[in-house]
This record gives sequence, C-alpha cells and structure tokens, in this order.
Amino acid sequence: MDEIDRNILRELQNDGRLTNQELAARVGLSASPCMRRVRQLELDGVIRGYRAVVAPEAVGRGFEVLVSIEVRRDRETVEAFEAALKDIPDVIEAYRLFGSPGCLLRIAVADLAAYERLWIERLTTLAGVTEVNSQIIMKRIKEPQGLPVDD
Repeated sequence: MDEIDRNILRELQNDGRLTNQELAARVGLSASPCMRRVRQLELDGVIRGYRAVVAPEAVGRGFEVLVSIEVRRDRETVEAFEAALKDIPDVIEAYRLFGSPGCLLRIAVADLAAYERLWIERLTTLAGVTEVNSQIIMKRIKEPQGLPVDD
C-alpha cells in the first residue's frame, strides 16, 4: 500500500459518497487509475463496505448503553452466547475481551424502559451469563471517524 492508497482511504473514510472523479482529483490521479485502485482495495478486503451514518434519535434509538457481561468460559457456552447476540438487533456492537469482563456490548434502544425490558427478557437469559453490568452513556465526546491511515 503506497501513499496514494492511503490518501484514497482517508478521503473515503471522510466521505464515502465521493464520486470517482472527485476522489481522483483529491488524490492526484486521473479517473481510471483511481477506480482501479479503489476496486483493488475492495478486492483485497481493505475497504470492507460503505455505510450511511444514521442519527440514533432519528430512528428511535437515542438511549445508548455500554454493557459488560461475564459468561462461563467454556467453548460451547461462549459460542452459543455469541450466536444469540447476533439475533438481538438492539446490540449494535459486541466484543469478546481478554480478561474481565469477558464481553462488551454497545446497545441502542429508545429509552430506559426499553433497556430494562431488554436486560430482563434477553440479556440475563442468554446462555452462560453470570453477570451483567450497565453503563449508561451520558454524552458522546468523540464520534467514530474512521481509522488513522499512517505510513
């Protein structure tokens, strides 16, 4: 990956809706070589996709919670737990961690009552769960901006 590829990644992370012409101009290429590089980055799995960033409040999910969960640490239980998480749309991010807690979730729901229902009806009933701790997000200080693309 050279500096032009890094510049392409920076620009697309800032605005994934750039036309190929606009992108080419910003990175100092003509349209055809720019398109080839973008396609290659996609084929290589460097660019995994393109998304719209949606305001949580606009879709009734302005209440966000970070949840740490302890799960029994045997393979079967962990696999069942992770599979079950994928079927809960309110869980918008999930990470298995080394150490304690064993899992960290980011959840987006409408309000505290919706989170309480999710906590009682789903989270505490998942296979192997031994502990659930919730941290309600007061204020988002820094939004995801993409990954730094350094030399």
